[in-house]
Amino acid sequence: MKNFFSAFVGIILLLGGYLLGASWKSETETKPQPKAEKVAKAHTEDEKLVDPALQTTAAADFELKPNEKATIGLFQEAAPSVVFINTSTFQKDYFTMDIAEIPKGSGSGFFWDDQGHIVTNYHVIENADKATITLADQSTWDAKLVGVAKDKDLAVLKIDAPAKMLSPLPVGKSDNLLVGQTVLAIGNPFGLDQTLTTGVISALGREVSGAGGFPIRDAIQTDAAINPGNSGGPLLNSSGELIGVNTAIYSPSGAYAGIGFSIPVDAVRWIIPELIKFGKIKRPTLGVEIARAGILERINKRGVLIVRVLPDGPAFQAGLRSTLRDQQGNFILGDIILAINDKQIDNSNELSEALEMHRMGEEVKITLDRHDKIVETTLVLGQAR
Repeated sequence: MKNFFSAFVGIILLLGGYLLGASWKSETETKPQPKAEKVAKAHTEDEKLVDPALQTTAAADFELKPNEKATIGLFQEAAPSVVFINTSTFQKDYFTMDIAEIPKGSGSGFFWDDQGHIVTNYHVIENADKATITLADQSTWDAKLVGVAKDKDLAVLKIDAPAKMLSPLPVGKSDNLLVGQTVLAIGNPFGLDQTLTTGVISALGREVSGAGGFPIRDAIQTDAAINPGNSGGPLLNSSGELIGVNTAIYSPSGAYAGIGFSIPVDAVRWIIPELIKFGKIKRPTLGVEIARAGILERINKRGVLIVRVLPDGPAFQAGLRSTLRDQQGNFILGDIILAINDKQIDNSNELSEALEMHRMGEEVKITLDRHDKIVETTLVLGQAR
């Protein structure tokens, strides 16, 4: 009986312990945890401190603005057209008679057509014996010189690469440019290839000194960063069209100072085909020899005095008159050129500029001062030798 009572008490205690434990577990699961509640509350308070605009940016994927997308697309489209030019010279060792290739310089250029012709500055390849071209895919090609226009600071090279690797730029215009419009320059400043800089047209109609001191007229001034190595690279408008060839910078230190210059594409457009076809510029001519500067100033006249009309030339065919001497040795002034196609001519430089606007075989109107009478006639321009 005693043993039965002890067993009964043990069962009662075991059952009580089980019920007590189940009750405590249920209470724990249903009652909110203070620590978790505190953490959740703190998180909510932190979110209130965050700028809603930043929350939106963090929540959504970052998107480029339309103008950024346009610039990126333009660069991706134009970059394969721009090349990196390295030049070198050959030097003979007078002791071993070996020929050494000496690096000379570098610059930029771009494809003009799908025949492999590359436009660059004359000063990039000046006095070089060899030029190599590195394309956007990093392949390197030997180039041959096709033609140069030293006084225009332009040159044409050519590589024999597969047509699929040749990507000419679309050619725009420069006579309708406006100060303030967006421009982009692509080149290889300091040897860093495929570099894009952006800016605006700062001024138009500038005159800068080109290779050999020859003036480059009607240059485009831009604040797009142009540094050594950018020379020969393209200046593009916001449509990706070529509007200039980067040629010079204005800088006391030799590096970018906010002022760069480009040869206008309207000049490039007629020069490059002539360099490709003839290797040089075939300049139109009137077929005359003109007096040196200052002669007419002494007699208070303006214009350009014809000293001699060349036999069988355009001026001869048109009846223009040379300067002569009478029997007493007095000068009889020849025709004085006052204008070509109504463009006023005051000196020999202006005469050259006016002729460059026309091509050989083109008919032009000449306005003359013939013994104090205004005479107009026409002639067909010939080809300068």
